[in-house]
Amino acid sequence: MTPYQKLYTPEDAAIVFIDHQPQMLFGVANIDRATLINNVTLLAKVAKEFNVPTVLTAVETESFSGYIWPQLLDVFPGQPVVERTSMNSWDDSGFRQAIEATGRKNIIMTGLWTEVCVTWPTIEMLGAGYNIYVVEDCCGATSQAAHDAALSRMVQAGAVRLTTIPALLEFQRDWKNREHYDALMSILKQQAGAYGVGVEYAYTMVHKAPQSAKTPQVVPHKEH
Repeated sequence: MTPYQKLYTPEDAAIVFIDHQPQMLFGVANIDRATLINNVTLLAKVAKEFNVPTVLTAVETESFSGYIWPQLLDVFPGQPVVERTSMNSWDDSGFRQAIEATGRKNIIMTGLWTEVCVTWPTIEMLGAGYNIYVVEDCCGATSQAAHDAALSRMVQAGAVRLTTIPALLEFQRDWKNREHYDALMSILKQQAGAYGVGVEYAYTMVHKAPQSAKTPQVVPHKEH
């Protein structure tokens, strides 16, 4: 059985967030930028809930790229950020040390841009014996063609493509597991788009849970 014939778990995986910075976001053209920010924040919040080791890295913060998005930093307050000059994170000793410190071989990869700062470390980490899962809607590229070509190159090298919702649900796996259930549902309701709306509907209309304090109260229609 190869590593890719098994599902990853919170106990054997780590997540990498590469260069989610303003200057890098300016160049993204393959995905709506607000959706990208939401997806990254959603995955980060779920990773924190499941206590999955996380590596944050940034390139040339003060000279070019700007600080990591506040939405991401707010999820991991006080966590060190690996600052680099290299486009390839794997060339940076601080990044390699941060990855090794997780003790995990299943690496869930996200970042900007897909065609450079995600592709290059992915290829070399595969060569170093890591199993790489690329969350493609948490990545941004300078064009759709660049994004598609990068994903193709990474898959040819041995990486696996996936998207945000299945990436985070692989941590939960079974709805009978209640340890993270309520927290996960709360995060999904807030940030999981159509899926989150469905969760809210099931809670309030099917299971008759009370409405959130932030949910507008419905005033019954009166005939005049």
